[in-house]
Amino acid sequence: MALKVGDAAPDARVFIRPREQIQLHDYKGRTTVLLFFPLAFSSTCTQEMCNMAEDYSQYRELGAEVLGISIDSPYVNVKFAESCNATFPILSDFNKKAARAYDVMRPDLGGLQEVSERAVFVIDRAGVISYAWLGENPSVMPSFAEIKAAVQRVAE
Repeated sequence: MALKVGDAAPDARVFIRPREQIQLHDYKGRTTVLLFFPLAFSSTCTQEMCNMAEDYSQYRELGAEVLGISIDSPYVNVKFAESCNATFPILSDFNKKAARAYDVMRPDLGGLQEVSERAVFVIDRAGVISYAWLGENPSVMPSFAEIKAAVQRVAE
């Protein structure tokens, strides 16, 4: 079962760029929006990351960091971020450690095995999940209004 509000946000090692890894806990102490998405360059994922890129400055004004995360390679995610004009990191969970830690691994998506679900977690400065959303259908995007409201509650 995916993590829920009140759970401690788990740590995982992911790629921020090719050959450069970070720990998710590196963001502890900052409000963080973690956006898991199944696959870079797919239509819904592209729309989701482009929407977030357009609103990114609003999240920064609230003191929040935004992190996209998929199982795509770090090379793909660099190009994907460029195509979406995303100035926030789109992390590579190529080794699938973050998706497993957050329990958002989808066993099958159209014959592709083990991609992440579409999911959103807002993590407060103490490292506790303050908002959690898990998509039941990978073609449905999360509510950006709900995400922003969750960040605003944490920022207060």
